[in-house]
Amino acid sequence: MRHTPVYIVCSPRPLVGKTLVARLLSEFLLLKNREVTAFDVNLKEPSLLDFLPKITETAEIDDTVGKMALMDRLIIHDGAPKVIDLGFHAFDEFFKMTEEIGFMKEAVRRSIAPVILFVADTDRVSARSYPTLERQIPPSALVTVDNEYVVRGELPPAFARGKILNISALPNFLKTYVDRLSFSFTDYLRQEKDSSTELHQWIRRNYMSFRELELSMILQGS
Repeated sequence: MRHTPVYIVCSPRPLVGKTLVARLLSEFLLLKNREVTAFDVNLKEPSLLDFLPKITETAEIDDTVGKMALMDRLIIHDGAPKVIDLGFHAFDEFFKMTEEIGFMKEAVRRSIAPVILFVADTDRVSARSYPTLERQIPPSALVTVDNEYVVRGELPPAFARGKILNISALPNFLKTYVDRLSFSFTDYLRQEKDSSTELHQWIRRNYMSFRELELSMILQGS
């Protein structure tokens, strides 16, 4: 494999659907590649570790040892995709660290392809945090996630300048259904024979979006 993808799903705000995106992405990568390693950097439950314990490890960046342990795992060019569910509490510290150590340049040198999936919100904290990423992350590696369940209406113009990944809103009764710790998106696709159901189409649409994102990365790296 030419590059090893590392997806960092993040937001400086809680309750924006960040872990949902990380779950969807992790299950898609597991279905497609048969392997994925996920890292959970969160304080509160439920987190990615609760939903996908077989493929998820906890990670901490509260001290130098924890930071270096995580970075050592992320810069291994082994072809196995990585997903980080980055808790809002760790947003500033994580990207301060990646800037200080030159993570993006080191990743390129080691054939790692980082992709930052920034889950947008309409608040001031998100608006202030996004330019920080724009200064550090190349446009080709920065993707704004427009979660329609959180951002009702148009995405703020500041977030709409680059790549956008759209996650359509689920009705509340379906959201409650997929929020169960035992729920698997891929298992649902396999077990639900009626492909016309709203949830079936929603999962397939998101998997297709991730596939298109993957293809765009391959084209950029070729």
